Amino acid sequence: MALLEIDNLSVSFRTDAGRVHAVNNINLHVDPGETLAVVGESGSGKSVTALAILDLLGEAGRIDNGSIQLEGDNLVQFSEADMQRVRGDRISMIFQEPMTSLNPVIPVGKQVAEPLVLHRGASWPDALAAAEDLLKQVAIPDPEGRLDEYPHQLSGGMRQRVMIAMALACSPKLIIADEPTTALDVTVQAQILALLKELTVETGAALILITHDLGVVARYADRVAVMYGGRIMETAPAREIYGNPQHPYTRGLMSSIPDLSGPIADRLPTIEGQPPDLANPPPGCPFAPRCPHVSTACNDGVPPFEWLTPTHGRACVGHE
Repeated sequence: MALLEIDNLSVSFRTDAGRVHAVNNINLHVDPGETLAVVGESGSGKSVTALAILDLLGEAGRIDNGSIQLEGDNLVQFSEADMQRVRGDRISMIFQEPMTSLNPVIPVGKQVAEPLVLHRGASWPDALAAAEDLLKQVAIPDPEGRLDEYPHQLSGGMRQRVMIAMALACSPKLIIADEPTTALDVTVQAQILALLKELTVETGAALILITHDLGVVARYADRVAVMYGGRIMETAPAREIYGNPQHPYTRGLMSSIPDLSGPIADRLPTIEGQPPDLANPPPGCPFAPRCPHVSTACNDGVPPFEWLTPTHGRACVGHE
């Protein structure tokens, strides 16, 4: 049984240009202990999907239809009080910029300890002792001394480790990491991602990794969902996505990765054009205006998602 099952989820936002449909009838699932990478260009709906899971869409956003089942519980039907019990306990989220996610006027030890006080009823002394253990678990040097430090006193890599410690505090069943290494240098990126993977394996938590870095996907993901224009274009095990991509958009993403083992090309292939304006989307496939294999069938309607094998599916009618 899947830990998280998203069925026909649609999300829209109220804007001055009218209702913008940011996510359209997507289906996803995550199994216990699995790492699912959600990839795609900026504006494809990756982060909105994550925010919808935790009901953090804000006043302008709403879930128009669909269900989000966590271990059989439909989170869409939960009240705000119910969701407050879910956030940080059963589901944790690691945001892409820890300096804006951590409170600048509260010591990091207290911020790591707070979920244990709120969700586990721990006393502050016990929670702070557990916070020290968590900081040690995420490989922060001198964890006892760091408890009383503030976010601005830590490096970017250590701030991100603090965010991971907070996410792990209550042993969540699901961790959502939204571009967790964007603001970090390459060496620290590798350390943080390896740490995340190691900790999820140790704890048995599932991980949704939102990223546009296909190198990260190749190394850490078990399965991949490719999003574009608020829709799932393709999903498959990571090895199949890299070895046998079946959607033109996925192939375009793959071809843009530098191949260091082959001859040096004059320039990397690119996907011409821009992502669709979701306030005024194209009538058919959202990728049709940029697709090198577009046909008349692509503009007749949104392509249905079809399964090519039991584990590999795509939404495409014009390309074989």
